[in-house]
Amino acid sequence: QVQVVESGGGLVQPGGSLSLSCSASGRISSVAGMAWYRQAPGKEREFVAARVSGGATNYADAVKERFTIYRDSGAKVGYLHMNNLKPEDTAVYYCKAAIRSRPGSGTSDYWGEGTQVTVAS
Repeated sequence: QVQVVESGGGLVQPGGSLSLSCSASGRISSVAGMAWYRQAPGKEREFVAARVSGGATNYADAVKERFTIYRDSGAKVGYLHMNNLKPEDTAVYYCKAAIRSRPGSGTSDYWGEGTQVTVAS
């Protein structure tokens, strides 16, 4: 089965930086795109950033100019680099990978289990 795993979460002080990684494994032809979401307890999961294979990116207004999503061409590992972190960035961060299992087929979304990011003094 396809598996998506996030890593890199932890505790960081306001104004600090942190990088998250998203690794996809299994029977994968290609990763068409990756996206990051976050969810605080009692709140709905919200969109953070996304990147497709062609390089186009999209960011939520709350993280523009602070977060960067990227990955190497053809790689099955993606990253979310976060700068100037704020307490309101505290949440569990999830990676969603759009994966094509066979050449020419459609894609299916796979979610990781999440990694906790806590921004506090």
